[in-house]
Amino acid sequence: MTLDAPDGMELGRFYSRLLGWTFYPADNGLGGAVAPSENAGYNLGFQTEEKYVRPVWPAQAGQPQMSMHLEIEVDDLEEAVAHAVSVGATEADFQPQATVRVMLDPAGHPFCLYLDEGEASA
Repeated sequence: MTLDAPDGMELGRFYSRLLGWTFYPADNGLGGAVAPSENAGYNLGFQTEEKYVRPVWPAQAGQPQMSMHLEIEVDDLEEAVAHAVSVGATEADFQPQATVRVMLDPAGHPFCLYLDEGEASA
């Protein structure tokens, strides 16, 4: 999966800090990828898109809408939100669920921090 952004390098560095993964810059300087290790079988990519338009969340008619969002399970919701904010995320104004926090990365892509509902009710 690759996310577009006005600055792919900047967004990649944000997700590196958020996830604690390593950022691997692209040779062209226009993006890169993050992965938990050099040999990991999965990663998240980022690329600079000159005509990128920030999505609006929640969706509004006639406005750019998100095409996907990441969901990140956490053990402590308040701690995870504080960490996300400390590395550059913002908390969305609208929060639809008690066990989920919708966050926005620096390019405006929504991502969710959530508690496993089975664990939350325990």
